[in-house]
Amino acid sequence: MGTNFRSPSSAATRAADRVFELKSEIHRKLIGVLNLDRVSSIPKDRLRAEIGRVVERLLEDERTPMTTAEQNKMIEEVLDEVLGLGPLEPLLKEASISDILVNRFDKVYIERAGKLSLTSVRFKDNAHLLHIIEKIVSQVGRRIDEAQPIVDARLLDGSRVNAIIPPLALDGPSLSIRRFGRHVITSEEMLQNKTLTQGMLLFLAACVQAKTTILISGGTGSGKTTTLNALSRFVPEDERIITIEDTAELQLQQRHVVKFETRPPNLNKEGGISQRQLVHTALRMRPDRIIVGECRGAEALDMLQAMNTGVEGSMSTVHANSPRDAFSRLEAMVLMSDVEIPSRVILQQLASAIKMVVQVSRLQDGTRKIVSIAEVRGVVGDRVDVHDVFLFERLGLTEAGKVKGRFRSSGEKPQLLARLKMNGIEVPPQIFDEVVDVNL
Repeated sequence: MGTNFRSPSSAATRAADRVFELKSEIHRKLIGVLNLDRVSSIPKDRLRAEIGRVVERLLEDERTPMTTAEQNKMIEEVLDEVLGLGPLEPLLKEASISDILVNRFDKVYIERAGKLSLTSVRFKDNAHLLHIIEKIVSQVGRRIDEAQPIVDARLLDGSRVNAIIPPLALDGPSLSIRRFGRHVITSEEMLQNKTLTQGMLLFLAACVQAKTTILISGGTGSGKTTTLNALSRFVPEDERIITIEDTAELQLQQRHVVKFETRPPNLNKEGGISQRQLVHTALRMRPDRIIVGECRGAEALDMLQAMNTGVEGSMSTVHANSPRDAFSRLEAMVLMSDVEIPSRVILQQLASAIKMVVQVSRLQDGTRKIVSIAEVRGVVGDRVDVHDVFLFERLGLTEAGKVKGRFRSSGEKPQLLARLKMNGIEVPPQIFDEVVDVNL
């Protein structure tokens, strides 16, 4: 069972204020005892003992009654403050929490199983929260201050961090942590979670192995990166993969992987390295596949050219609500490159480069599903011609609030089957006739 985080009452808030005062006093006394710049090199047992002595002396001085269990809890919290991320540490230890959202120092929300809830976790004040944010961003060589009040970073476990501080954040510093644990979800777990069906998985695996270029589309928090990680398992071990991301999140399991990460410009607007520059570099490094964590801008043009000139089987993600919307977004991104290309030519390049779109969605009950696997068949008129191969139909809600629906094939056999056959890959024909009910 996970820890039960409840919203704070006024009495709990007063008690928390007292605890913060005690911890702050212990922290100050520790500065006099230890060199905190070298604290990470001190064995944890020795540090715990030193903190324990400071706690005991402080409690004696202030005549504050506290049980052994409460003292131990206090020592752990001070350790979290000195070595970790303070009040966030208990949340980061909860594997079931997927998002940690700090609106301000006294409003911390979590997402668990797709549902948001307010916790009793709080910081002492905005200065305390800002200190923790600075600690996070300094670990990856970045900085946050009034001149640069927005920053993207990551934790050591790969979790993605976004922070924004005043003057842009009006109520005080704000922090969002998207959890990416060390565990990479397996195909079996996706089947158990009813994210897709066995037939859909077989088809996707075959397409990845046959070097089909795949775009994964979906909204925020829909599971695009999780799906990309899962599909990357089917890339053969002997292929050279180069990944390009703004913040490193991908966890590919192959041995021959080169990872690139963009760099923001410094305060003088110098030294920034964009995804577009990294795509150019990747093309000179003999990649078998390039995986761009997320297409957001002008690098879409370079990706298109790469996919159309020999780097087949590449994958990327994009924010969009449907496969057709995904192509509209990509078209807009290509136009950001300031290259004079007619819209019709852009669409033809997109349709030639991308062979399949996997649409993922987070449903209202918090579950994530692949709601469409669509094949790209060219350009018709002024749009890319997209045909569903598999889709998820929503049919309502159960009394428990679970989404009712069914995975089914469209009834059309994809033209991609010819490509799979050329690569010596066979998929069972019956998967294109299946219907699988969910929560019915």
